[in-house]
Amino acid sequence: MRRLKLPLLRRFRDDTEGVVTVEFVIIFPVFIALLLIAVELGFITMRYALLERGLDMTVREIRLGTGADWQHDEIKDKICDNALSVAHCKESLRLEMRQKSIRNYTSLSDTVDCTDRAEETNPVAFQTGGENDLMVLRACYKYRPLFPAALLGSKLTKDASGDASIVAMTAFVQEPK
Repeated sequence: MRRLKLPLLRRFRDDTEGVVTVEFVIIFPVFIALLLIAVELGFITMRYALLERGLDMTVREIRLGTGADWQHDEIKDKICDNALSVAHCKESLRLEMRQKSIRNYTSLSDTVDCTDRAEETNPVAFQTGGENDLMVLRACYKYRPLFPAALLGSKLTKDASGDASIVAMTAFVQEPK
């Protein structure tokens, strides 16, 4: 009986059929995971770049448009118009603008108040400045990750409705009229 088992094991050990399949089954999921992470990160980067672009272009118009009295809704609409293809921008964007002292600057708090679709919205912290006032404008955009429960999407900080956020911030000085 031993003689029958030994040649069977040798034959199994020497058989090379299916080696590529085993290698494929081990390596393929790793490549797919890297691809999905790259796609998710690409979309996050694109949203951030477009939000930054919209914020910078709007702040430039505010600075150069001396004498104009910009209000919250106008600034929000302008940011969304300049941000191009940011989906659901007007519903998912929350702005915070505060006047700061040039000589005794303190940054905005690290706690960002973003819109949470699952909760009631808090009043917006928004101050319009006067001539030569330093203004800090922070925009928070909520979005749904492409793969919310997998890979990179599972590592993002999300609110109760499953949305992640992107925050962009800029500062400018109000021009004299």
